[in-house]
Amino acid sequence: MPVLCRPAVAVPEHTITRQETLDLARTLHAGHESLPLVLRLIANTGVAKRHLVQPIEDTLAHPGFEARNVRYEAEAKARVPAVVTEALRNAGLAARDIDLIVYVSCTGFMMPSLTAWMINTLGFRSDTRQLPIAQLGCAAGGAAINRAHDFCAAYPGANALIVACEFCSLCYQPTDLGVGNLLSNGLFGDAVAAAVVRGSGGTGIRLEANGCHLVPDTEDWIAYQVRDTGFHFKLDKRVPGTMEQLAPALVDLAARHGRDAGRQDFYIVHAGGPRILDDLGTHLGVAPELFRFSRATLTEYGNIASAVVLDALRRLFDEGGPEPGATGILAGFGPGITAEISLGSWTVTGAVVPPRHETFPHDIPDLLPSDLPFDSALPTTAAVAS
Repeated sequence: MPVLCRPAVAVPEHTITRQETLDLARTLHAGHESLPLVLRLIANTGVAKRHLVQPIEDTLAHPGFEARNVRYEAEAKARVPAVVTEALRNAGLAARDIDLIVYVSCTGFMMPSLTAWMINTLGFRSDTRQLPIAQLGCAAGGAAINRAHDFCAAYPGANALIVACEFCSLCYQPTDLGVGNLLSNGLFGDAVAAAVVRGSGGTGIRLEANGCHLVPDTEDWIAYQVRDTGFHFKLDKRVPGTMEQLAPALVDLAARHGRDAGRQDFYIVHAGGPRILDDLGTHLGVAPELFRFSRATLTEYGNIASAVVLDALRRLFDEGGPEPGATGILAGFGPGITAEISLGSWTVTGAVVPPRHETFPHDIPDLLPSDLPFDSALPTTAAVAS
C-alpha cells in the first residue's frame, strides 16, 4: 500500500506574536464597536506566534491585487524548492522518481500552476502528472493526501509528491472590518510544506482508505469574495460548531473498515481553531492529548491552511512515531463545509528505491480507472444523522 513519508515544513523569517497582534488590533480598530469581542476571540485562539513572508508594516499595506499576486509567485518560487528537496530526501527518492505532483494553495493564483515551473526547474521528468488544487482551502491538505493515495493505489509502484504553499498574510484586507475577518487577522499564518507518498517502501503512514464528506447547505460559511483588491475571506460564526456534523463522517468511515474512530493511536487533523479540536475530541471521545500535534501547529504557526496536516504529521515524526501497526486518522476541514479523511497505520520499512520499468509511466492512461481500492462516497446526511 502507498506510504505517506516524513513531511518537510518551512515557515518565513518574519514573525508576529499574539501580544503584538492584540496591540495592533487596539491601535488599528480603536473605535470599533466589537473590539472587546475581537480581542477576546484572538486571545482565545491559542496562537502564540505566526510567521509572515513580509514584515508586518508591509503586510498591513495593500499595494493592489496584482502586486500581491506577483509577491505570491516570487515567494513560492523562492521557498518551495527547499521543502521539496527535503521531502524527497526524507522519502529516499529523487525528483525523477516522482510520477505525480499535487500542488495545493488558496492564497495566490498562477496559470500555468507552480507545478509546471517545478518540473522545468527542479529536475522532475517532463511526463510528470500535474494536479493543482486551488479552491478547497484548508481541506486541501487532506485532499492532496487522498488524491496521491488514489493515484498510487491505481498505479502500483508510482510515487506522488504533495506540496502545500500558503501565504495567508498576502490576503490581508484592511477594509474588511467584520468580526470574522478581524479574528482571521490574528489566526492565519504562512508556511510551505511538502511530503512524498511512496508506492512501495518507506516509513510513515500506510494509507489504507479515504473518503470525503460535505455538510449540506454550508457553502457560504467559509468562502472567498473576489474583488478588485483580491481575495476577501468570509468566515461564518457557525463554523466552529461544525464538528457536530463532521465527526459522524469520521466515525462512519472508520466503522466501515472495522475501526473505532474514538480509539485510534494517533490523530492528524486540521487545527482551524481550538474549538474545532475541543469539539472533535468530545464527539469522538478522544483525550485532548491525542490532538497535541495539531495544537502545537496552531500555537506555534497559527492556522497555516492546507499545510496544517503536513506540519502536524511532521511533529508525529519528530516525536519518534508510534509503534509499527499503530492506527490513525488524518483529516482536513475546509470550505464546503468539507472533510477529507484518511485511515492509515504506521509502518517502518527500508527506503530502498525499487527498480523502475522502462516504459513507466508513459503507459499510464489519462483517466483513472473506476474500480480503485478506496471509498468514493460517504453516507447521506440521513445516514450520518442516524
